[in-house]
Amino acid sequence: MGWYQNGLVPKMRRVVVLSLLAASIVISLLSVAQEQPPAQSTRWTEDAAKQWYAAEPWLVGSNYLPDYADNELQMWQPDTFDPKQIDRELSWAQGLGMNTMRVFLHDLLWKQDSEGFKKRIDTFLQICDKHKIKPIFVLFDSVWNPYPKLGPQPPPRPGVHNSEWVQSPGAEALQNPDEYPRLEQYVEGVLGAFAHDTRVLAWDIWNEPDNMNGSSYGSEEPKNKVNLVLALLPKAFAWARSGHPLQPLTSGVWHEDPSAPDTLSPMAKEQLELSDVVSFHNYDPPPKFEEEVRWLESYRRPIICTEYMARPKGSTFQGILPITKKFKVGAINWGFVEGKSQTNLPWDSWQHPYIDHPPRVWFHDIFYPSGKSYRPAEVQFIREMTGAK
Repeated sequence: MGWYQNGLVPKMRRVVVLSLLAASIVISLLSVAQEQPPAQSTRWTEDAAKQWYAAEPWLVGSNYLPDYADNELQMWQPDTFDPKQIDRELSWAQGLGMNTMRVFLHDLLWKQDSEGFKKRIDTFLQICDKHKIKPIFVLFDSVWNPYPKLGPQPPPRPGVHNSEWVQSPGAEALQNPDEYPRLEQYVEGVLGAFAHDTRVLAWDIWNEPDNMNGSSYGSEEPKNKVNLVLALLPKAFAWARSGHPLQPLTSGVWHEDPSAPDTLSPMAKEQLELSDVVSFHNYDPPPKFEEEVRWLESYRRPIICTEYMARPKGSTFQGILPITKKFKVGAINWGFVEGKSQTNLPWDSWQHPYIDHPPRVWFHDIFYPSGKSYRPAEVQFIREMTGAK
């Protein structure tokens, strides 16, 4: 009985209690860790990708550019960045029940003012978080003007779709290996700041990497552009992974034939092999859209459509959203608010500008700059699909 009289029992009880407390903390930490895939420097496994996706709601959103901007530089540069306007417009997205937005960044913004750019991204994320929206950020883009320039942006060309959108990196940087360390610093800098930020949904490494812009700037593109990008794409993914992001990486296939999967382009093969989650673009009517979804299911990873909705082509909210909801495919349409990007005009406006008459029907976009919906029935349908209150 001496060990009891000497106070050893209370001491043992304290040890047991502390041990149980420590075990409880460990179990809690393990539980939290299981809620999301761990940060990884290599491609996610299928299970890790599925685990991440299972924790997310059905993803619905738009490619977002404020109405005041005709390209991503004008959206983000310090002289034109407008948080109040962004807040106003994203409140409309929240009203539709949208929970994500796809948003383009640019390497020249990092070169111009890296610290200021990070602060503006953080401000944007604060606004998104306020409206329960988690954006996908696009790092590089091969579409439209191959010669971007910082500073005041030219006014949009009258009657022309996306007339002042700019590529990242531009043709000059893409063709100059001496510029690649700067591009690496941009990717690693942005990911270094936000790779563990739970307000960010995912990273889209390169938009339409082998787009040669034949209907617009094709004659100004480097002849070896596709080969240059094909060599740079794996490096861009590696730069992003060096930040050990908690979010998945992707790059969307956009012109492949789902009925002939054996004819994939070298770029599409690389995109699919590098991506943690599969993403794709499809502006086709519902039957072709569903065919592509069923084909991409063979990759056994979550699927997000990061571009769709072109009304005259038969790609509509009423036609596509039911398919994406059925298959739990993320649905991010092109165009949110009519503005200086002029994406309510069709692609063929590059050959036939809509100067003296509007298009018969809007190509993209949901809202007028005032917040009035282009098609009220369409907006109501989106809300019914998302369950927005």
